[in-house]
Order: sequence, then structure tokens, then C-alpha cells
Amino acid sequence: MAKYSKLFMKDKDSALYFIYASSEQSADLFYLAGVYVPDPYLTMLFQGQSYAVVNQLEYGRVVAQSNYDQVFLLEQVKQELARMHNCEERAIGPALIMRHYAKKFKVSELTVPNDFPAHYFAQLQDFGYRLSCRAHELFQQRALKTAGERAAIRQANRASAAGLRAAERILKASQIVGNRLQYQGRFLTADYLRQQIDLACLNAGALARNTIVACGRQACDPHEAGSGYLRPHQLIIVDVFPRHQKTGYHGDMTRTFLKGRASDDQRRLVSIVRQAQLAAIQTVAAGQSGHQVHQAAQSVFTSAGYETKRIRQKFVGFIHSTGHGLGLEVHESPRVAPHAAALQAGHVVTIEPGLYYPEIGGCRIEDVVAVQTNGAELLSKMHYRWCL
Repeated sequence: MAKYSKLFMKDKDSALYFIYASSEQSADLFYLAGVYVPDPYLTMLFQGQSYAVVNQLEYGRVVAQSNYDQVFLLEQVKQELARMHNCEERAIGPALIMRHYAKKFKVSELTVPNDFPAHYFAQLQDFGYRLSCRAHELFQQRALKTAGERAAIRQANRASAAGLRAAERILKASQIVGNRLQYQGRFLTADYLRQQIDLACLNAGALARNTIVACGRQACDPHEAGSGYLRPHQLIIVDVFPRHQKTGYHGDMTRTFLKGRASDDQRRLVSIVRQAQLAAIQTVAAGQSGHQVHQAAQSVFTSAGYETKRIRQKFVGFIHSTGHGLGLEVHESPRVAPHAAALQAGHVVTIEPGLYYPEIGGCRIEDVVAVQTNGAELLSKMHYRWCL
């Protein structure tokens, strides 16, 4: 029996739900299918059953490995419709196939996700169907991770840690030459360090994309990927969030490093960020809200005198939320932020407070925890030594 019959919202069981996407790109679809299909294909959910229409390239694998209750062969469906409509098979597109199944299931109202292709949405409307969009995750239960999913996230975080250790090793082995770092006879750049981090993740079975290696003022923009030479005596934020290639689950860890001499302001900044992270982690428990966890970190910063404010076109201080859900997507439910709702046992979230001041630098420290009834289980592991 496919996951669908247990996980799809019961109040939607009477609706015919169309998904046209790739399970490699859609977290909801991969959660349902349990198999990677790189190109978009049609999935249908109806009355507790799940169906897929895939081409002959994917058919055998999807039949053997997926969670679908029934899998239809695309070429066979197109042949049948071409005979019915007295046309060539190439004229049978996804919208006509959807209409075919809507008629087969005897429905006039359809539900689709909010990222459903607009072209097919318009065609189905032209066919006379009423369509409604579902704005949230199809499977809200995705936010509650099983023991197996938590193990997969822990495994992905081992890849994150491998990337961070590669960065640490290179920074530690580098030499200070003037106002640059030199490694193995070449000046060290953010791009080179990112390449080595991503390679370490790949060797650990995970694919890292958009890894952050941001030095000095660049690190004060939390999503700045980083570029150019890495400088001594400056804080360097390294944020690694790879996707494990076998399971599809992500890791997400951040450490802040510095090669050279740290100033008193830098030492205090890093110390306070770590204190804020510990305070937030200690607040995590089922029944506590994401807002309360965020406030625990914010209170540490406020008590230490670190102000968040806008200076012209820049914001400084604690300028982002404390964390987010992690799983098949890097950012998913629940939130650990102002006004966020209560956490539940089984949620998996990042805890990643940070402070950003251009005159000092940026610091962020991130780990992943699973919410438990009476606390938090750490799903990431690496030391916090930062001055190399």
C-alpha cells in the first residue's frame, strides 16, 4: 500500500488531485513516490489511491521501486487516446491525459498544487473543469520525522561535517602572506574552498549546492555565497547544506572560522552567538513555540547589548530567524521565528542564530535538532573551535 492512503488529508480524499512534476525536484512528490524521476510526469491521487503515468524509460523502475498503488505506461495511454480522438500520438499532451482520467474517475472538480504548470491549468479550465489550488505542502505530516528520517538527516549532516572539516583543514594549513591566505603555493579564495567543501560532501555521498564561504564584510549578508580572496584575521562563515544522494534528505550545518589573530570584539561576538545557540537549543521541546525558541536566542543578544537596526540600506545585528524545518527540503515546516507556532515531537529544525556587524564581521553557528517531548536530540555533530 502506498504512503498516500495513510498520509493524504482525509478531507481531500474525494477530490482528484493532479501533480505534474519531477520527483527529483518536488519534495512532496518524492515523499509520496519514494523514487527519483528526473523529468516531469503525471501523478494522480484519488479516494485513497495513488497513480502514476510514466514513459517506458522509467516504467520498470517505478513499478518495482515506487510507493504508487498503480503505474500506467505513458505510451500505451497515448496510443489509446490517439485512437479515441483520431489523431497522432504526438498531439496527446499532459492536459488531454488529465482530462481522460478526470472523465474516467467521473469528476468535474480538480485540485492541484500551487506550483502546477499554468499552461496545463489553463487548458483544463478550457475543458470546463473547476480547479482549486492547495497552497501548503500536500503532506503536512512531512514535518513529523520518523526514526528512519531522523537517521537520514543525521547521515546527511555527517556529509555537512565532512565539508566543514575540509574547510577547517585547509584554513589551518594555510599561511598568512600579507593580507591574504596562501595554501599550497596559491592564494586561497572562497571559490576554491567551496569547491573542496563540496567535494568532501560528494565523497560522503551528498551533493552540496550554493555552499556559503563568506569572509569579512561579505559574511554580514547571511545568504551571500562569498567570492574573492580569503583574508587573515577576519571571520569566515561556512554554511554547508547538502542533499544526500540516496535518501534525498538534507543536512545543514554552519561554523564560523578565523585564520590569524582574533580581536576582542570578534571573540566576544562568537562567544555570544554560541551562548544564544545553547539558550535556544535548551528551550526546544514539544509544546514550546518556535517563537519562544527564537526569543531565547534574541534575549541573549539583547542582554549582551547587541542591537539589531537598519543603517541606510543595510541591516545589522540578529537579522534573521533562529531556524527552520529541515528534511527533503532545506527550508520547510516548521519555523523557528517570531510568531511561529508550537513545536511537536518529531519536528526537525535548525538552530542557527547569528550576529552581523561590518566593522567586526559576521558569525553564525548552526546545528540540527529533533524535537522531543522533554527537550532536543542533536542530529549534527562537530566541534566549535574557530580560531585557527
